[in-house]
Amino acid sequence: MSSKDWLEKDFYAVLGVNKSASTDEIKKAYRKLARDLHPDRNPGNKEAEEKFKAASEAYDVLADDKKRKEYDEMRSLFGSGAFRRGARPGGGGAQFDPSDLFGGFSGAGGAGPAGADRRFGGTGFSDIFSSIFSGGGGAAGGPAAARRGPQRGRDVETEVTLDFVQAVKGTTLPLTLRTPGACDTCRGTGAKPGTTPRACPKCQGTGMISSNQGSFSFSEPCRDCQGSGSVVDEKCAECRGSGGITKTRTINVRFPAGVADGQRIRLSGRGEPGDRGGPAGDLYVQVKVRPDELFGRSGDDLTLAVPISVSEAVLGTDLRVPTLDGPVTLRVPPGTPSGRKLRARGKGVVRKEGQSGDLIVTVDVQIPAAVSDEARDALEKFAKLTPPPGRERLDARMRRAG
Repeated sequence: MSSKDWLEKDFYAVLGVNKSASTDEIKKAYRKLARDLHPDRNPGNKEAEEKFKAASEAYDVLADDKKRKEYDEMRSLFGSGAFRRGARPGGGGAQFDPSDLFGGFSGAGGAGPAGADRRFGGTGFSDIFSSIFSGGGGAAGGPAAARRGPQRGRDVETEVTLDFVQAVKGTTLPLTLRTPGACDTCRGTGAKPGTTPRACPKCQGTGMISSNQGSFSFSEPCRDCQGSGSVVDEKCAECRGSGGITKTRTINVRFPAGVADGQRIRLSGRGEPGDRGGPAGDLYVQVKVRPDELFGRSGDDLTLAVPISVSEAVLGTDLRVPTLDGPVTLRVPPGTPSGRKLRARGKGVVRKEGQSGDLIVTVDVQIPAAVSDEARDALEKFAKLTPPPGRERLDARMRRAG
């Protein structure tokens, strides 16, 4: 995406949100568009694909606080649409070509799965001016010179939902991503197979053209090579000379035992490939864990609520309970009250280093809503034979109050 696109495109309108929209509102609007327009749901629909890319492009800028601030500042300073070809800034003067100011700041664009970060080589507002006016040093040592070298690829983020048992025990799952990547036909050079890019003769391969304007050294990206430093005479038919295409790739991701809901896993070098031989970005996987119908989790401990009868609570019992590794038996001592916690050691989350949590079983004494005549007689006999509950302090307080 070229920098002048930041002036010509209304990203808020693309996502259908107000300029004052919160980050959550922007995310919600993008996710709805991504679901409706995703290429997998609209095979062969070029219009939907273009709208999907436009929404991804807008989200990449507006979801990033820094990029959004620079975008708003740029459009506020120059005015939206002020840099259309042929427009007259300030209402007078000669015809104005946006390439006169922004030359060839460009990057690769692409689209991946909904919720994932996208790579659109957007140029920051401050970077634009630092690339135009380089104080005395020309193009050799300024920020623009650094950008012409190898560039690290963008990080990619996606989301995966795991079953409860998968999260506790760990698992390996295939993950399919749609992200920009190097063209296999030209191996990222943008040149037709059998040919190679050549150094730009105008800028001598530097990517920048410098000239002196009085006391200023004025530098701008070379228009012939658009700042890349190289020229492709015969473009690759697959990527049309861009060197990159949107790819579908599948990678196996190992989720360690004990991964928690909301945890973010970083896979180094599995993001988007870099430019001009730069290193690849990283892949971040946001983990969601489905609740289990029986077990809960507290840190490395698993939790389980088990009902017991009144007689089991009074007399005690051996209680057989499930775990993720098979059933175990716990001893319920006589006189156990409702809510008491029993512990099965080592039956919780097993960590890689060998440490493990426990299974915490909470007993819940179940009181029957109705009993048979025989059970009622037995309970009445039981009540006569057992001491009453200790309510002496309560009785004393009521006597004083009365």
